[in-house]
Amino acid sequence: MRQLIGEAQGLRAEVVELRRSIHREPELGLDLPRTQARVLDALRGLPLEIRQGRRTTSITADLRGGGAGRTIILRADMDALPLQEDADVPFKSVVNGRMHACGHDAHTAMLVGAARLLAQHQAELRGTVRFMFQPGEEGYAGAQIMLEEGLLEPPSGGAAPSAAFALHATPRWASGTVLTRPGPVLASTDNFSIAIRGRGGHASAPHMAADPVPVACEVVMAIQTMVTRSVNIFAPGVVTVGKIQAGSAANIIPEVATLDGTVRTLSPATRSRVVEGLHRVAHGVADAHGLDAEVRVEPGYPVTVNDAEFARFVVEAGREALGPENCLEQPSPQMAGEDFAYVLEQIPGAMASLGTRPPGFDEGEAPNAHSNRYLLNEDAMVTGVAMYAAVALTYLR
Repeated sequence: MRQLIGEAQGLRAEVVELRRSIHREPELGLDLPRTQARVLDALRGLPLEIRQGRRTTSITADLRGGGAGRTIILRADMDALPLQEDADVPFKSVVNGRMHACGHDAHTAMLVGAARLLAQHQAELRGTVRFMFQPGEEGYAGAQIMLEEGLLEPPSGGAAPSAAFALHATPRWASGTVLTRPGPVLASTDNFSIAIRGRGGHASAPHMAADPVPVACEVVMAIQTMVTRSVNIFAPGVVTVGKIQAGSAANIIPEVATLDGTVRTLSPATRSRVVEGLHRVAHGVADAHGLDAEVRVEPGYPVTVNDAEFARFVVEAGREALGPENCLEQPSPQMAGEDFAYVLEQIPGAMASLGTRPPGFDEGEAPNAHSNRYLLNEDAMVTGVAMYAAVALTYLR
């Protein structure tokens, strides 16, 4: 397995170029025609059975091995974010207000590289590798649509997928390291909106109005207290209010103040408890001041839960291919979310983090995912290609 790094290094130039071409022209949501075309062009000539999605621009590509056996899914997401890029790179996004700020361009290019590498080992595979190129991870549940369109159907004459693996670029960790863990690895993602309704008026006479602004501020603080005092720290939850909106001028008391935020949890019980708490706190605080509250919660992705046995298998395969110092058990879950969770709800598998910290940054200093200055160490992509290949080869060996 140690030879995989050398073989992946030989593919570095084309993998990096594909990543940069996708980065220059980012696309959003479920419709990614330019990205899909680039992936299809990069896969051309390989011994793959390719299907394209009907409702999205997804791609599944099956590589049949030299003998019958199991089927494993390797997954990459392809969509970008609605964000103006401020990173100083020569292949900067040319599309205004769109940016690959979460590494999906690298995920896609690495999976193409893994397809090229594994095609060289086709005779060694006992079973099928299904490459899953997915649009719409950033809030559109593209993985769920691919499941509905037959992602888990068996290849013709083969076995239905029995395992799945995905990598996610993470600038938090040292470049070229791979980390994963059994059990919950990423959080559920629910969004909420709270409207505090009062009575507008002149700013000079607040006693003649019912000002929703200080009440909304009190709701924000009460939510944080609710989380810290009612949620078990060993089954954690995070509630962040990311947007507060009210008013139109300095001398006007508005009718409504709105709060928009997100809830992240690692268990269904905590998820239910926090969502119920949002309703209770918002209504209770508003009622105490004689105002009304309206709470809406939009359910998001479930908790991403790695199968314990498969997560241990991934670590062992990674250590064999990369060396024990480069494949580690992740110390704790992260509170970001992933729609790969839908796949892992149906078959055993795991998601792992690929360290992509750029040169010149210490741990925790590099711009994080979803930052307008997000950077990615392209040398780590060699490790990503080798890791995808190592997991598939070991599983089908």
